[in-house]
Amino acid sequence: MILKNGRLVNEDFDLVQMDLRTEGDRIREIGANLTGEETLDCAGCIVTPGFVDVHIHGCVGADTCDGEEESIRKMARHLVTKGVTSFCPTTMTVSTEEIRAALRAARGCMDHPQEGARVLGVNMEGPFISAKKKGAQKEEYVRNPDWELFRSLYEDCGGIVRLVDIAPECEGAQTFVERAKELCTVSIAHTEADFEQAKQSFAWGITHATHLYNAMSGLTHRAPGVVGAVMDMPSVRAELICDGFHINPAVLRITFRILGEDRTVVVSDSMRAAGQPDGDYDLGGQMVQVRGGHALLPDGTIAGSTTNLHDELKNLLSFGIPFRQAVKSVTINPAREADAADRVGSLAPGKLADAVVLDAATYDIRFVLMNGSVVYRA
Repeated sequence: MILKNGRLVNEDFDLVQMDLRTEGDRIREIGANLTGEETLDCAGCIVTPGFVDVHIHGCVGADTCDGEEESIRKMARHLVTKGVTSFCPTTMTVSTEEIRAALRAARGCMDHPQEGARVLGVNMEGPFISAKKKGAQKEEYVRNPDWELFRSLYEDCGGIVRLVDIAPECEGAQTFVERAKELCTVSIAHTEADFEQAKQSFAWGITHATHLYNAMSGLTHRAPGVVGAVMDMPSVRAELICDGFHINPAVLRITFRILGEDRTVVVSDSMRAAGQPDGDYDLGGQMVQVRGGHALLPDGTIAGSTTNLHDELKNLLSFGIPFRQAVKSVTINPAREADAADRVGSLAPGKLADAVVLDAATYDIRFVLMNGSVVYRA
């Protein structure tokens, strides 16, 4: 198939007038005036890489912690309609048995892929967090970092954990980070750490921050907190939930300027209510009230989101974030965090042929390609 007549985000994330040729499930060639029998007319459109969501609990009534392959497959079928072609189903602070079941379900989806977005691996958000910064996580399952438990879970699922969260002020954190960093990306999350403790944890090997600003110490002029430590450390990338509710648009503009093009990772952090009407839903064994698209525990604590990466991309562009940085933040940057940038996240010969064709005027999705085939038409 040849995608013709559109502007394309090339490997360097420049917007160029080029065509793209697929062969099998891969991108074969990018160039001008390519010809072939099967073409997809992209006139008036922009072609971007497929989106990558590395932090998503659920959507359309399904949740990773259901521990069932069908729940993850249901998520995958919905996500591809939002331009997400790769994702990391994300667990919560639940029982060890529930985490183990979720990891096995994700493994099953990877071993036997079907329709919908591909599973890159799992993001473990919890249980190694601070009870005092648990957010919407269930306190009874919070525990100190436990390397042996993590290794058991990791080995049981065949090593598909791509990210794991930790509160570095907790007992056992240093040993955990120094060992886990050899297996996956380690993220600072749900933490009471101050600036100095956060900086120390980066020296141990933490290179990622989960939903920056949320469930961590903020930036003030005398106490920079975890947020200040992340901004001050060039080796750390930061997740940002860009629904306009979790973080004020002005703060997003400031943050994107400070972090630069390669350190911003847009995530949905969505729960099972995403793609569903307002109502009451379950999240990690707790009741969540969704009103006006905002997900809250009964006490008012934010409990994930109901957004998706396509809506967040459109938000960022409306907030004034440069197109190039916004696209990198939903594609190559998260792909790097999941150790998948050699396969997905950019449009380059040899990579998987995943692409989103956007209307150049409205940024609405026209087509989604995955593995070289059109899997969604608006």
